[in-house]
Formats: sequence, structure tokens, C-alpha cells
Amino acid sequence: MTGWQWSAPITWADMGYLAPEATLAAFMLALVLLDLLMPRKYNRSLIGWIALGGVLVSMGLVIWRMLEMNPVWSASEDAVRAGAAVSLLGDSYRIDDFASLMKTVFLAATGLILLMSVGTVKERDVPTRGEFYYLLLPATIGAMTMASAGDLITLYIGLELLSITTYVLVGLRKRSSKSFEAAFKYIVTGGISSAFILFGMSYLYGLTGSTGLNEIGMALPQLVTDYQALVYAAFFFMIAGFGIKIAAAPFHAWAPDVYQGAPTPVTAYLAVVSKTAALAIVMRVFYNTVYFAESGAAPVNKDVFTALLAVAATAMIVGSAAALRQRNAKRLLALSGVANAGYLLVPIGLSLSGAHSNNFGEFFFYAAAYLFMNIGMFAVLSAVSDSTGNTEISRFAGLYHRAPWTAAASVVLLLSLAGLPVTGGFFGKLFILMGAAAERQYWLAAIMAVTSIVTYYFYFGIIRQMFMRTASDEPLRMPATVSLTLWICAVATVLLGLFPNPVMQWIDRIFSLPGDLIIR
Repeated sequence: MTGWQWSAPITWADMGYLAPEATLAAFMLALVLLDLLMPRKYNRSLIGWIALGGVLVSMGLVIWRMLEMNPVWSASEDAVRAGAAVSLLGDSYRIDDFASLMKTVFLAATGLILLMSVGTVKERDVPTRGEFYYLLLPATIGAMTMASAGDLITLYIGLELLSITTYVLVGLRKRSSKSFEAAFKYIVTGGISSAFILFGMSYLYGLTGSTGLNEIGMALPQLVTDYQALVYAAFFFMIAGFGIKIAAAPFHAWAPDVYQGAPTPVTAYLAVVSKTAALAIVMRVFYNTVYFAESGAAPVNKDVFTALLAVAATAMIVGSAAALRQRNAKRLLALSGVANAGYLLVPIGLSLSGAHSNNFGEFFFYAAAYLFMNIGMFAVLSAVSDSTGNTEISRFAGLYHRAPWTAAASVVLLLSLAGLPVTGGFFGKLFILMGAAAERQYWLAAIMAVTSIVTYYFYFGIIRQMFMRTASDEPLRMPATVSLTLWICAVATVLLGLFPNPVMQWIDRIFSLPGDLIIR
């Protein structure tokens, strides 16, 4: 990115495009002041409700902007031309449908996590509950910045804002040795990840003299022949760095310990928002740079996308196999997340061809399904762990007798995680598998099918505990906010399973590859 582009002033009209991020920042600052001025004897749940309100306002602004940019869905005469992206600071920050759709995922997940947490985060677990609530807002701003990044510097700023905030969130349980261990491991692995990503970026900047994704993409074809080894090194270092961020095998070793040690709502945030934000930026960066890195006998693009598919396959195999031996629910969901990172990498690694050009629809659909089924299960886990004192799978024993409706909703979510009809997880995996088959990547489709079958063992193990094991007959105390979160997730999962085609058609209608992902 050249100097004059960064020095271009931002107008008030430009600030209007940044309203969702600015709203979260304003709410965060207001909540910091409120937390400082509020007497300690007062319940901090009020801060959680206000933070949830800020997330809902921000989501409303994102949706309003998305409708305005797609006149087919808007009656406004001043609507921006369909597919047109808004570029700020010389394409370093973009407002397009790719970014808006991903921001809805981040904000929906953050809103559900806040709803699940309000009134349920205990003082003995998280002494600074006010900080817990409002620190989720800057983390989400970081994720939103990553989705809109059109420049490596903007990308890294968003990545570090998300990372540093989550470092603090993971270590909030000051009296827990496991939380301390989780925070230490997360900081170390996060630093290694950032180092790999920066090292890869430095090669790209050194070769092209630019940090803008569009300029890097245009310069790479001429550089591939002369500097092939350096181009390979740049992208393989970035794959390793982002592989750590999304907890994809073989870069996943930190995830089980961190997920187990962090507060349950924070674990849900890492599993959904942090993972999908990193995946979104992988798609944005690689499709604007690697996709064009081909020159004669140096098909760097094919090799890099093949490497992504290899990581995806490894994540599916290792995540599913390692989860078979787990007896702790948090660690099991961490390894389930490793396998799901592999599923989500498949449509990215398949790239684009005449036979397969709707991979973003597949990616977004499964990301939405993953959001609901994971946060729903973490909501159940938070209630069970609060009642029994730990997060072992055995603590689900007799849940059907203690809370039959909670058990029924949990079964829906577990069936979706396993990829069984009629759920959002089933169609999400089916769309990705069909995309792999369309690209004649039959080996990858076979791995997806086999690993999905393997997951039946540990997901049905939880169901077996709920229905076929006995425990205390004391009714499970389910806070209203946790119950509401659970049922929102269960209903959304079923709706995605009942109406998958309308959702995919809606995505295809508003998403334009040249206008919303490729920066030119």
C-alpha cells in the first residue's frame, strides 16, 4: 500500500460505512466507564445486557448496509449498484457482501454468547465480570476488521486486536490454575502464529513492494518464475500461521488445553468467532493473491491450494480420531472443532473452476450451521457444569430425566454436529462434499464421509449418557438466558436443515465473486 493511499482523509460519509464497528467501540467505552462508576455491590449483569444491545445495533447496521448495497432487496432509490463494493483508504478496508455476510456470523455468535452469559457468569469463576462482558466487543471489532481487510496491515491490526483481547478473556479465571495454564499456552501459540503470518507477509511485501492484496495479486505472475522459492515460502508460512489460529491439525495441539481452561462462554467464542474470522481472511487473502500466482511451469497456485486441502484432510482425520478417546466435554468439542476446521477449509482449498464456482455459499452455509450447533452445545455444557461442578461427559448422565426438553434440544444439536438429516450440519457437509466431488477430489470426499461416520461414536456417546445412564433425579437448573440461547440454536439448526436451498439461493443472489471477494 503506497503512502498516498493511507494518507487519504476519511470523510463523514466514509464514517457511515464504519458505523457497525464504531457502534461496538462506543458501547465498549461507555461500558468501561459504567463499570468503573458502578458500585461493586451491584450486579454486573446490566453491563452484559447493554453489551448485547450494542451487538444487536451493530448487526442491524450491517444488515441495513447489505440490503442497501443490493437493490433487489431494498426499496431505496439511492441504493448502491448491486455487487458494488465500498473502498476506504485505497482498498485497505472494504465494505462488500463478503465482509457483511461474515460480520453477521461474528455478531450473531457474539450476541448468543453474551445472552448465554448474562446472569450465569459466577463471581467465583470470573472475578471481573464487567470486563468479561465488554471485552467481547473489541474482540468482535477485530474479527470484523479482518473480514473487511483489503491490505496486509489492516488484516494484521484486526488479527492482533482479536488475539490480544481473547488472551485476556482466556485468563479471566484468576483463581483457576487451568485457566492460567490455558492463557499461557494461548499467548505462546498465538505469538508463534503471528510470527509465522508476519514472516510470510514480509516475503510478499519484499517481493512486490506493496501490502495491498490487489497489487500483490497483480505483481505475483511476473515474480513466480524468478522468485518461485520465496513465493512458496511466503504462502506456506502463512498457512502454518493461520493453521494455528483455526486449530487445524497438525497445528492444533494447543486447543484442548485452552478450551478446557477458559470460561465456557470464552471457549465458545474461540470455537466460533476466532475460527471463522481466521478462515474468512484465508479466503480473502489467498483468492486475491495465490489464485493469480501462476506462470508457465510454476503453478504455485495449484500447489498452495493443494496444501490447504492436505491440511483440511489432516484436520478431519486427526480431530475425529483424537476425539474418540476424550472423556471431557470441552476437550471433545475442541477436537470436534479441529475436524470442523478441516470441513470449512475444503471449499477454500477447492478454489474456483467452471465446474465449481459457488464455494463461498458452501463455506458460509456450514459456518452458519457450525455457529448454532456449537454455541447451543456450549450453552448446555455451561448449565451441566454449573450443576455438577465439572465438564466431564459423564456429567450428562440422566439429563433426559432431569431436563427432558433440554435433552431433546441437545440431541438436535448433536445430530447436526454428526451430520445427520434433517439438520443444518447435514446439508452443510453435503454441499461441501458435493463441491469436492464436482472438482473430482474423490479422495477428499471419501475422507469427509469416513470421518463424519467416525464422529457418530463420540456424539452418540453423549446421547447415550443422557438417555441410557442414570444419575441424580434432581431437576437441572437451567437459567432463562441459557435456555433461550439453546432453543434459538436448536430451532435455527432445524430451519437450516428444512430450508437449505432458499438459503443457498439467497447467498448466491447477493454474493458476487468479482465484486465482493476479488479486489480489482
